[in-house]
Amino acid sequence: MYERLSQRTLSDLLAQFPAVVLLGPRQAGKTTLAFAQKDQNPGALYLDLELPSAQRQLDDPEAFFLAHPNQLVILDEVQRLPELFSVLRGVIDQRRRDGEASRQFLLLGSASGVLLKQSSESLAGRVAQLELTPFQAREVLRADEGTQGMNALWVRGGFPLSWMAANDAQSLSWREAFITTYLEKDIPALGPRIPATTLRRLWTMLAHNQGELLDQSRLAAALAISGQTVGRYIDLLCDLMLVRRLPAWSGNVGKRLVRAPKVYVRDSGIVHALLGLQDLDAVLSHPVAGNSWEGFVIEQLISAAPQAQASFFRTSHGAEVDLVLEFRGGQTWVIEIKRSSAPTVSKGFYLAADDVGASRKILVAPVQGAFPIKGGIEVMNPLMAAALVAAQT
Repeated sequence: MYERLSQRTLSDLLAQFPAVVLLGPRQAGKTTLAFAQKDQNPGALYLDLELPSAQRQLDDPEAFFLAHPNQLVILDEVQRLPELFSVLRGVIDQRRRDGEASRQFLLLGSASGVLLKQSSESLAGRVAQLELTPFQAREVLRADEGTQGMNALWVRGGFPLSWMAANDAQSLSWREAFITTYLEKDIPALGPRIPATTLRRLWTMLAHNQGELLDQSRLAAALAISGQTVGRYIDLLCDLMLVRRLPAWSGNVGKRLVRAPKVYVRDSGIVHALLGLQDLDAVLSHPVAGNSWEGFVIEQLISAAPQAQASFFRTSHGAEVDLVLEFRGGQTWVIEIKRSSAPTVSKGFYLAADDVGASRKILVAPVQGAFPIKGGIEVMNPLMAAALVAAQT
């Protein structure tokens, strides 16, 4: 069993807030994390709202919640019953008057848009939010493990059952089944009537174009649908925390900046499954390898610094950096990502670092240790970079 880095954060938030929303894609480990909290809170109740029996217990939710005072109530897949949020507000306020200030509700969900909208509107000031990603390198790899473990995590991705599969073939089979289940069951259950074949083609196209600038008109032409429809489908995949739109840096530097976002399929294992790539050799021989590695590293770093503002920087004259992290304390780090054991950066990286006022310049690559190169750049592997970023937050 791997210890999740979010475990302590979740405990701290539950001690501070009456309600916590734990967000994450399906099969990322939310329920396992919730049961760890249940074990720490004697008498805690768990309801899986995908089950009709659990939904029947909430026919009169106010009466049910008030009948279980001084108990942590865990509601899994809470987006199934969005009408609960208006009830929760009154119940939380009643419990507060009765002296219960925290540890009232843990709400799990795999559709961030629905939950964030409902919780922000109905539970303002009463709820905290925490995202649980699939396994990150800092959770499953040792610092002395070398590149073999990192390559395995990159190829398989971080979904627990994919990572822990007996071999690469079984891992790929799990991811293929995961994709099919999302398309044929989970997405239709949320309400949108989207042809599964069209969404699969779009998802696969995004994998082929991993880390490229979003061009909705080109995707729309290939799918024979409108650009507006493509945008709506990508919105859905982002809402399900399967795809990330990485925005362009938006500061004012007096230069012509690229404004379109980049789009990444968030889990590298899902990228490889969509493209039918089973093992490391297959991934390395595919044109997507470099961009897949870039997306993998970006997810490691953004997960390590969830409060930092993340973007990329590109001008029309070639100044470019893969990731800009702006921390609350005013620090700005620029990060270049290379799939090379002897990485270098272009002149455009130095220009971009100057343009954004970078206080630290990092080059992330599959290297064994950290070392400096000219221009004040620090070279390190993803595990080291993620630890460094986490320490800054």
